[in-house]
Amino acid sequence: MTTMEQRPDQIDQTLGADVYAGRVARTLNSGFIAVMISVGHRTGLFDTLAALPPSTSQQVAAAAGLAERYVREWLAGMASARIIDYDARTATYFLSIEYAAVLARCAGPNNLAPAAQLLSLLASAEDQVVEGFRGGGGLLTDASERVNEAMAAEKRQLIDESFVDGLLDLMPAMRVRLDAGATVLDAGCGDGRLLVTMARMYPRSLFRGYDISRGAIRRAREAIGEAALGNVDVEVGDVASLDEPHAYDLVFAFGSISEQAFPRLVLRNLFRAMKGDGRFVMQEIAASSHLVRNIEHPFAPMLYAISCMHAIPMAAGQEGEALGTMWGQERAMQMLVETGFSSIRFESLAPDPLHYYCIAGVR
Repeated sequence: MTTMEQRPDQIDQTLGADVYAGRVARTLNSGFIAVMISVGHRTGLFDTLAALPPSTSQQVAAAAGLAERYVREWLAGMASARIIDYDARTATYFLSIEYAAVLARCAGPNNLAPAAQLLSLLASAEDQVVEGFRGGGGLLTDASERVNEAMAAEKRQLIDESFVDGLLDLMPAMRVRLDAGATVLDAGCGDGRLLVTMARMYPRSLFRGYDISRGAIRRAREAIGEAALGNVDVEVGDVASLDEPHAYDLVFAFGSISEQAFPRLVLRNLFRAMKGDGRFVMQEIAASSHLVRNIEHPFAPMLYAISCMHAIPMAAGQEGEALGTMWGQERAMQMLVETGFSSIRFESLAPDPLHYYCIAGVR
């Protein structure tokens, strides 16, 4: 029996109580550390430290424009967690270039600090999620607005012209159509980052986005206005009720299918919205539909937690199917085939190893 064929009860051997207690203690410590990493990101402390030589808490606080007593305690927590370096002889703190490449904004899409915000945001909905466990209900859409904003911020770090070029390399013929003038839909467009980037690159094409979040659409319209783009528009809308047959050459669904209450209906609507030679691009977490194949995934605990605290409650609140964040490639393939999609293939992009990119056609 191979590792991938293990039964769930064979995934891990039973640990002794002391060893197990140590594992739980480390897990609890990590949770609290993550909250402090979120604070460091939101206050700009990692960015400040990245620009400073070894400095005292007073010097760090002055450079960041923050209250020293708070900064001192935060620095102590980060030093004890080995997130930043501390020199006891000089009472100075330091964030090395290597560490800054992981936690400061200068790291761009490699910055892991924004993900830490999700912990406290998800925890704020804990009472409602616990009620969902007991009664099967879920969250209203507005309850997850801040989570959606945090996820959109991570997407903004990823999407730029080089990302779009890499994506279009997976379907070269589409680049020609975009140059000539194509129609593009982003289903669940969020704050419109993908649309705005592509609208700049392909001024002859027309771009449209729908999202159920009014806040996200407001931010998207602001971005469109700032860029002075006339070839892109966004609307508050639920793609579960989309009825635009044969309208689009290219349809995107970036991380949005897993959060749909009625994903099969949405996929059917998107299928009908595509032209006969159109292409559908779906981005989802690169995972399996089977737990045993996800156990060694480096971010599996975080992703299952996001699913349990966000994706499942969002769908359950509408009495939907609740796919979950980790619905997996196998189930995705099955649902796409059932919908009628063809020429289905799963690809990856180097800047985004956490996700797969599924490309499919109508025929």
